[in-house]
Amino acid sequence: MADEMIRADGLVKIYKTKETEVLALQGLDLTVETGELTAIIGNSGSGKSTFLNMIGGLDKPSAGSLFVDGKNLFTMSEKELVLYKRDTVGFVWQNNGRNMLPFLSALENVMMPMNLSSTKHKHDKAMELLEMVGMSHKKNSRMNMLSGGEQQRVAIAIALANSPKLLLADEPTGSVDFKTADYIFDVFSELNRNGQTILIVTHDIALSKKVKRVIAIRDGKISSERVLKEEFADRLKESNIDWREIDSQEEYVVLDRAGRLQIPHELIENLGLSDNKVKISYRDGEIVIQKP
Repeated sequence: MADEMIRADGLVKIYKTKETEVLALQGLDLTVETGELTAIIGNSGSGKSTFLNMIGGLDKPSAGSLFVDGKNLFTMSEKELVLYKRDTVGFVWQNNGRNMLPFLSALENVMMPMNLSSTKHKHDKAMELLEMVGMSHKKNSRMNMLSGGEQQRVAIAIALANSPKLLLADEPTGSVDFKTADYIFDVFSELNRNGQTILIVTHDIALSKKVKRVIAIRDGKISSERVLKEEFADRLKESNIDWREIDSQEEYVVLDRAGRLQIPHELIENLGLSDNKVKISYRDGEIVIQKP
């Protein structure tokens, strides 16, 4: 547990209205170690944003358990949750309107979270963070004076203002061009090399193929993991690689703690099943699934 930043066991989230119930998470199991840079991918409605909001303390599970930095988010009081959101997690939103106050300068925006904590030398630290994301020259610029990519870089500095143990990013490259996306990923990579734990939700194929560990969520569960191949680990900054097309990762189907796995739809279709029954056997060190 000491090296675990995130541990989710049997995580369930149900959204209820008067007419319907929506099962957003269906027994999700996941562990993220301290110091990892991890990406979460999945189709719209798969549950990835719900999971990120839970880790950020913005939503509570319906069942299961969720620990972040040893803190049980299922049993936190409102006061404990406020302190958790202030001190443990930093959030970079896709919508820059949620990241920055438009009537403040970039520098003032970065200093704002520090006013809620005991951080000393606020001005100096804010300048260091802006320098780190390459935005110190725009310290006096307000939101409407910055491009989308510049706003996102300032947003990263804001999220780091109170030195969070976990940085969460929701589609951080979703509204920027390829060159800016590469720069933003380089910022995340440098932070991670310095020990920052980072969890990113993304649809960006190029970004996800550069990350050492990618979690795929489907129908509210972890369906597979992709792990960066060793030969690509030192090539992340090479400009001649088309990361959208290159096969840079090994993909593994994930067996959950109840022994269940999600078989890719294309493989099931190849079986030509007439119903939901299959035969399963063990042969020569392999598990074989067959049509009855």
